[in-house]
Amino acid sequence: MTAERVNPPDLSPPTGFSHAVVATGSRVVFLAGQTALDGDGKVTGETLPQQFERALANLLTALTASGGTPADLARVTVYATDVADYRDQAPELGRIWRRLAGSDYPAMAVVQVVRLWDERALVELDGFAVLP
Repeated sequence: MTAERVNPPDLSPPTGFSHAVVATGSRVVFLAGQTALDGDGKVTGETLPQQFERALANLLTALTASGGTPADLARVTVYATDVADYRDQAPELGRIWRRLAGSDYPAMAVVQVVRLWDERALVELDGFAVLP
C-alpha cells in the first residue's frame, strides 16, 4: 500500500492520528473490534493502558494474519467506556501505540460508549487496512 498522510495546515496539529489518509492498494482488510481478550476469551488487564495494549496487539495480530502491517492501517476507531480517562492516559497510550504500531498514524476517532460486549472491557479497537 502507499499511504499519504494528509494534515492540512488549516486544521489543528494532529497528535497521535492523521486527519486523512489517502491509501492506494489492491486489497482492503476490515478488522473486527478487538478488546483485551486472551486466547481463552477472558478480558485481561485491570487498567486502560493494559487493556489498550492487548486490544491493539489483538488488532495487529488479525492484520498480520491477513498479510498486512501496521503501516497498512488506513482507519482505526477506538471505543472507550470513559473518554476522560482515555484523555488522561493519552501519553501512555501513545507510547504503547508507537511501540506496537509505529508512528505512521491512521485516520482515527475515539468514541465514548456506555459499555462494550464484555462488561469488563474498557476499550475496543476496530478499523481497516489497505494492502498492496
